[in-house]
Amino acid sequence: MKSFQYGDEKISKNQLMLAIPSVILGVDILQLPKDLAVDMDGADGWIVLIVGGAISLFLVWIMTRLALRFPKQTFFSYATSIVSKKVAIVLTFLFAVLFIGLAAFDIRVLGHTSQQYLFDNTPVEVVSLSFLFVVVYAISGSRAALFRLNMMFFPIIITVLLFVLLVNVKWVELSNLMPAFQTDVKGFGGGLKTSVLVYGGYSIVLFYLALVDQPKKASKHMMFGMVTPIVLYLLVYLFSLMIFGRTATSHLLYPTIDLAKRIEIPGGILERVEALFFIVWTMGVFAATIIAFDVAILALNSIFKRMKKIHFVLILSPIVYYLALFPKDISEVNMFGEIIRSAMVAFSSITVVALFLIAKLRKVGGNDNASK
Repeated sequence: MKSFQYGDEKISKNQLMLAIPSVILGVDILQLPKDLAVDMDGADGWIVLIVGGAISLFLVWIMTRLALRFPKQTFFSYATSIVSKKVAIVLTFLFAVLFIGLAAFDIRVLGHTSQQYLFDNTPVEVVSLSFLFVVVYAISGSRAALFRLNMMFFPIIITVLLFVLLVNVKWVELSNLMPAFQTDVKGFGGGLKTSVLVYGGYSIVLFYLALVDQPKKASKHMMFGMVTPIVLYLLVYLFSLMIFGRTATSHLLYPTIDLAKRIEIPGGILERVEALFFIVWTMGVFAATIIAFDVAILALNSIFKRMKKIHFVLILSPIVYYLALFPKDISEVNMFGEIIRSAMVAFSSITVVALFLIAKLRKVGGNDNASK
């Protein structure tokens, strides 16, 4: 059988649109309500979620405009045209490193959470390695298959999440959303940082837009893909506060799982809804991990064109596993995730804005009308 040639396949704008929320939601859907409840007073977290979402929407718009100035070109290719080949190599390599770190973080969080809820007698090293094997198997094949798999997973994830929220409506206490606007400037700063970081996965647009079959029509799809996690995060956060209250939410390890625990289905059809929710969440983390890993491979492949995809997989897999197990406990895992996501957001924001402005000033690439 002829092996898959990397880069031969195209993806649709709808597939990339769904990949954006898949990467962004990932592991953060469980813990975001707790993090914002700790940072903010009252129910003010919705404010920073909207502001952080608006910032992320702007950056996605800039990324799309930048990529559409150079249709069908990879990030490395048009970065070379805008600045220089040496600078483009450094930028592309750093993106690869960050996505490797993001994949490692996802694997470790899944390993830790699975051990806590499902495999309490199994070492986290074994759980993480098992998950990595599945990820490696998935990314060793066709990229188009990865996106089709994500398109199959995403509706299931959204359906189960909305079901959990809908069933919890009977426990909603609107009074828990009051009083509003109680957070000081320092609290808003911490909450805004948290909200901006959880949206950081949108950088995949820089690398995948070159593979979209109709890139000029993809702009609205990218924006809609970014709006989806903003709305879902708002719903999960507000439901957590309306049901548990801010104080209780700030002390729950994973408030979203606790929402699922409250559900009781008559007749004993499904006694533990949180188990179903956890399985669906695992599907989401799997989708986020394979996309992050694949972007790292795609970035490196654009620099080292003669290397085959399988070689990158074999080289990067031990590195990802080592990074995943480097943090010693959950506090170090959270610190590792914050470092990776902070670096991702800061680096991608500065890089994209700088490249876009330089391209405009130097009049490099197509005109802006192409991206409308």
